[in-house]
Amino acid sequence: MQHILDAITASQRGDATTEDFADLALPEAYRAVTVHRDDVDMFEGLETRDKDPRRSLHVEDVALPELGPGEAYVAVMASAINYNTVWTSIFEPVSTFGFLERYGRLSELTKRHDLPYHVVGSDLAGVVLRTGPGVTRWKPGTEVVAHCLSVELEDSDGHDDTMLDPQQRIWGFETNFGGLATIALVKSNQLMPKPAHLTWEEAASPGLVNSTAYRQLVSRNGGNMKQGDNVLVWGASGGLGGFATQYALNGGAVPVCVVSNEEKAAIARSMGAELVINRSEEDYRFWNDEGTAQDPKEWKRFGARIRELTGGEDIDIVFEHPGRETFGASVYVTRKGGTITTCASTSGYMHEYDNRYLWMNLKRIISSHFANYRESWEANRLVAKGMIHPTLSRTYALADVGQAALDVHRNAHQGKVGVLCLAPEEGLGVRDHELREKHLTAINRFRGV
Repeated sequence: MQHILDAITASQRGDATTEDFADLALPEAYRAVTVHRDDVDMFEGLETRDKDPRRSLHVEDVALPELGPGEAYVAVMASAINYNTVWTSIFEPVSTFGFLERYGRLSELTKRHDLPYHVVGSDLAGVVLRTGPGVTRWKPGTEVVAHCLSVELEDSDGHDDTMLDPQQRIWGFETNFGGLATIALVKSNQLMPKPAHLTWEEAASPGLVNSTAYRQLVSRNGGNMKQGDNVLVWGASGGLGGFATQYALNGGAVPVCVVSNEEKAAIARSMGAELVINRSEEDYRFWNDEGTAQDPKEWKRFGARIRELTGGEDIDIVFEHPGRETFGASVYVTRKGGTITTCASTSGYMHEYDNRYLWMNLKRIISSHFANYRESWEANRLVAKGMIHPTLSRTYALADVGQAALDVHRNAHQGKVGVLCLAPEEGLGVRDHELREKHLTAINRFRGV
């Protein structure tokens, strides 16, 4: 891979062309982070919190897959950790090998994905190496980031909103050959221009969570947020919440930011949020100690605190992603006719709420899952213009990906955790230094937290 890295370095200096990249010899194998089908039962009997991704994530050489029509090889300079990689590594809620098997039955070409190993990862920043037949927009040598929507678009259902396509999948989670590797295989309609003012690791980190937050909060497919809306953001300084907070502020809404400690409260305030609730300090207990029943009195106390902050107003949109732990409270505090947008459910998938507060007050629950290409492009465009910023806090080497995933699994991280793939060190890849300097404080806001 060194000759590929050398070409990328030369390109940064202006000394490499599209033809130079097209002429590069591609390796038969590449370095990748995998889980193995043989390990699926390795955590049997353990509680979720006790399952250790360091045991199940392997860093090894794998064969380069065949390049198909409409696809591209990308040399991955950096990637990032998402919760779907954690779920893959601990084989919850299901093993991802079932996804690969079903995808493999779709066509002769998709059989490539059904392997005894799964190359994981749903983010990347890197450089196009090769494109398959039918690809015209992207050329070898182009610096790109990728969103994680993999879609076939052979069914009519997906042509209004590609997230509704029956063959919609999340790349690197429900497909193989993901971004935690030195080379990734993507569909060309996953590619977007790399923001020129960001380093490789910074540019790789927003992809999944930025697009998810955009659809869930801003898009008409989600919350359809407008100026002046009161937006409740759970985990407001985290991977998803950090972007939701930025979108609320950027769009003229009023974020009510819920965080777990004063350090995270300071991050939310540094983004410009004024209404912050430290849930640990105020000791909200939505569930009893056994986790078997919720306490509506705590919902009411939480709602009263929100009204105190907003001058007596309730929440227009809830940006909901913790799930089980918070969902009852989210439904309760939403105003009449308001909206709860939900994804992820990182604290549990089985939500419980009092339906009286939903149906009698005409509230809506909207499910939201990643984003379509247009939404992802718009979200990436805002990053490229310096209007939305990455939330990268720490970067690991590819060899230490197990520890990076463990940090996310145990919530011992802040913002996004990056992973260097081909990039030999942090800080590389910046082309627009003037724009970077203008936004350097915001770019580094989550660093070292």
